[in-house]
Amino acid sequence: MPPILNAQGISKTYGATPLFRNIAFTIAEGDRIGLIGPNGSGKSTLLQILSGAVEPDSGEVALRKRARLSHVQQESQFAAAQTVRTVIEAALERSAVPADERQARFAETLGRAGFEDLEVEAESLSGGWRKRLAIAEALVQRPDILLLDEPTNHLDLAAIEWLEELLQSASFASVVVSHDRYFLENVATTMVELNHAYPEGLLRVSGNYSRLLEEKEAFLQAQAKHQEALENRVHREIEWLRRGPKARTSKSKARIDKAQQLIGELADLTARTRTASAGIDFSATDRKTRRLIELDHVTFDIGGRTLFEDLDFVLTAGMRVGLVGPNGSGKTTLLRLLSRELVPSVGEVHRADSLRVVYFDQNRLLDPDVTLRRALAPDSDSVIYEGRVIHVASWANRFLFTGEQLNQAVGRLSGGERARVLIAKLMLQPADVLLLDEPTNDLDIPTLEVLEESLLEFRGALVLVTHDRYLLDRVSTTVVGLDGFGGAGRFADYSQWEAWQQERESASKTSARALEGGTVAGTSPATTGIAKKKLSYLEAREYATLEHRIAEAEEQLKTALAAYADPAIASDAERLIAAQAELHMAQKRVDQLYLRWEELETKIT
Repeated sequence: MPPILNAQGISKTYGATPLFRNIAFTIAEGDRIGLIGPNGSGKSTLLQILSGAVEPDSGEVALRKRARLSHVQQESQFAAAQTVRTVIEAALERSAVPADERQARFAETLGRAGFEDLEVEAESLSGGWRKRLAIAEALVQRPDILLLDEPTNHLDLAAIEWLEELLQSASFASVVVSHDRYFLENVATTMVELNHAYPEGLLRVSGNYSRLLEEKEAFLQAQAKHQEALENRVHREIEWLRRGPKARTSKSKARIDKAQQLIGELADLTARTRTASAGIDFSATDRKTRRLIELDHVTFDIGGRTLFEDLDFVLTAGMRVGLVGPNGSGKTTLLRLLSRELVPSVGEVHRADSLRVVYFDQNRLLDPDVTLRRALAPDSDSVIYEGRVIHVASWANRFLFTGEQLNQAVGRLSGGERARVLIAKLMLQPADVLLLDEPTNDLDIPTLEVLEESLLEFRGALVLVTHDRYLLDRVSTTVVGLDGFGGAGRFADYSQWEAWQQERESASKTSARALEGGTVAGTSPATTGIAKKKLSYLEAREYATLEHRIAEAEEQLKTALAAYADPAIASDAERLIAAQAELHMAQKRVDQLYLRWEELETKIT
């Protein structure tokens, strides 16, 4: 079967910088493609070209006739006054979904995405829920191809797992730009790395992220051997040229031409294989005190809601704490308590004398009009790092910026480049305690690896909020988890916290059902307990409401059937057609709900 989308000979250049040249990219039925590459390699631009939003400088993109494509961009923004309901209704309208299918598709999509309040304004949602809404907006159009650009950036860990499950079971093909290595490991069936290091501009591998690493290592080893052999041949040819061969014969001329060709090939190969990584190194102070911050029975309330209560915790030098919990559970609030921006509702926060705390804010705003030079060195053309004066050009180079970029406005930088600017500013402040709120958003994988090494070497204390499970597993020595309902606990690692969270959710739902006076019809308490273990959190929520939704749908079906059978409309063709359409839609809604019930029941049994 031919691919759904076939792009051939694609090139794109912005200014004097070519992003990629003459690359090929195909998407077939069932593909789940993970797309990675260094910041600035053109991943987002490639998605825009595939979606038709941006024209390539050369090449063609062919989409199968009548195939539908949806694109979820990095930043999820909605017009003022749009609600969850109107966003999805507009998407149904745009994609010309038949009227009799809209209600069922609307309810199913938003139910699976976990939305309950459909009248809330989209722009008032948190970043994670705006991202969910953008994904739901794409899904309700039933695409054949779904393009996702950094979808996990604003999602909490539970939502990332929801997205993993969604893509794993999807009937459509997908292309996901992501730097979340566990996400790529769990979801991708094909990996593509966009990088000038490869002769074709990209490396495409069947398999997940681990498989890409294996193939990449084999490619680099083969390329290194080829480069070594090429260097030896070039060395021999240069020696021959130095002996001053007579260039009178055609054989000598051919050898000179061949030598020049080899030298050019070696120069091209050397340029492609030259790599650089950001020089990230956080500075710790020489403090000898072990106990840096102590939380004594700390509770924090906001708007009549308790985020966490009775929290006891001591932060000591050398500790690396991973702070986890659902969106809205109070992770950022706890960081702000540690940094003295907030005070607790109850309890006390004790700090060591003259404690230096450096806080990386997830909102990380930079003035888009300021130049890179002034963003890195606001007061002069140099910075002071670990007691040394470093020129701003050298400091910029450490973070992979060129001298030409120094006079470029920050607003023109990519998300990953802006993140590197903020890390560069952060490194200039010696710290006893580093508070990092989602520092990994938009960073490419090589930079993430350097960041990990730097955090492992940092001698002070670290509190890290991140949705990157790989980073959590590698860096944190302990995990503090918030459950979103006032509870908190301390765990050895992320998986232990996840198990605790699932147990609490299961217990909470079991109690709620007991208070309601029973379980879902057709199930026993024992079966319900199994459901909690085999269904995801969002599926369990959906399953708990299905009986009520089916009952409502059957009532609507009865009403529609009675209206259709009413003798008063038998001779009115217009009313009869309208009643028939209502009956068809009501029957379809019931059938779809029972089908969904069977899908979830299959997971339980």
